[in-house]
Amino acid sequence: MSNTSKSPEPAPINVRDIKDIAKSKLSSAVWQYYTTGAEEECTLERNSLVIRPRVLRDVSKINTRTTIFGKTYDIPIAIAPTAYQKLVGNDGEVGLTRASHALGSNFILSSNATTSLEDVMSALPQRANHYPRPWFQLYFLRSREVTARVIRRAETAGYEALVLTVDTVVLGNRYLERKQPLTLPAGLRMANREGANAGGVTKGRLMLNARTAKEHEKVMREHGDLIVDPGLTWDETIPWLRSQTRMKIVVKGIMTGEDGAKAVEAGVDGIIVSNHGGRQLDGVPSTLEVLPELVVAVKGRIPVMFDGGVSRGSDVFKAIALGADLCFIGRASLWGLAYKGQEGVETVLHILERELSRTMALAGAMSLDHISKDMLGVARRDGFGISRL
Repeated sequence: MSNTSKSPEPAPINVRDIKDIAKSKLSSAVWQYYTTGAEEECTLERNSLVIRPRVLRDVSKINTRTTIFGKTYDIPIAIAPTAYQKLVGNDGEVGLTRASHALGSNFILSSNATTSLEDVMSALPQRANHYPRPWFQLYFLRSREVTARVIRRAETAGYEALVLTVDTVVLGNRYLERKQPLTLPAGLRMANREGANAGGVTKGRLMLNARTAKEHEKVMREHGDLIVDPGLTWDETIPWLRSQTRMKIVVKGIMTGEDGAKAVEAGVDGIIVSNHGGRQLDGVPSTLEVLPELVVAVKGRIPVMFDGGVSRGSDVFKAIALGADLCFIGRASLWGLAYKGQEGVETVLHILERELSRTMALAGAMSLDHISKDMLGVARRDGFGISRL
């Protein structure tokens, strides 16, 4: 008698495996929303670096711990803010933040979350004070009153830092998103933004869909107070935020050394080097390319954090070698959420931690402090071989 039972599917062993599973589970509209970028998607392409390993170094004990704002991170990998996470998995934002907590790391809650910031925080168990608490990502609206209310909610709920996103004064020209707009299904809403929905379409989307200057002006007249303020400046914005909260202030979306220096001068507590996953201005450099420039500009005065295309532990190694203090994953965490909820996100983080630890051992770095720029090289433009950075 033949045995017709199917063998169990093999467990995923890398983030690509989990991404493939996620694609099979998500609708085409949701998959497209999270994977596509702006215009021709040139910025989604990354330049690759190679690792120059050092040998005969004691790597018998690998230490992946780091410290940000005096808080301990067991791994230098945290979870970036992404919108509408309940579209990907039923536990949505709660699953992601619990997973980061379980791995001794951290999570940034999106302004466009589908779970209230209070519910996310209350879902976390207590842990020692030397570990971080979640951060809250802020889109600064033209209405100071509405913006101040959500800041107060975040501080009251116990969030550690406010992450001001500065690269989204208007939505990027997302061709595919314009052709196949994403709408939230019945029962899902943006839980932390007042008046954010207009028939399932965000106010920012109304501006993106405007075909003429007159249509754009009409949207601004009708909904301007609930749209991201395009008039923000360093001189006014950071002092106003300081007047509203005692949370740490992190600026996300910095891509030039000039703005890195401005951030230090303005007195922010940290920056995140980010191009918004290639979804805003197409044709900008990869975040890895501009990271060294930011590190030089900041001169160690505040943490320089990094996101953009991290899907392997070796990606984290390269970013740290170039001076990043902490790396964030966005899409990779969503693939884990689609795969198996909180457990799937933990699987992604475990994979990245093991890959990072293995890369460190093979490259000759016992701890993050031992990872250095001279461990990297780049392919020569004029022929065979590599050049040291």
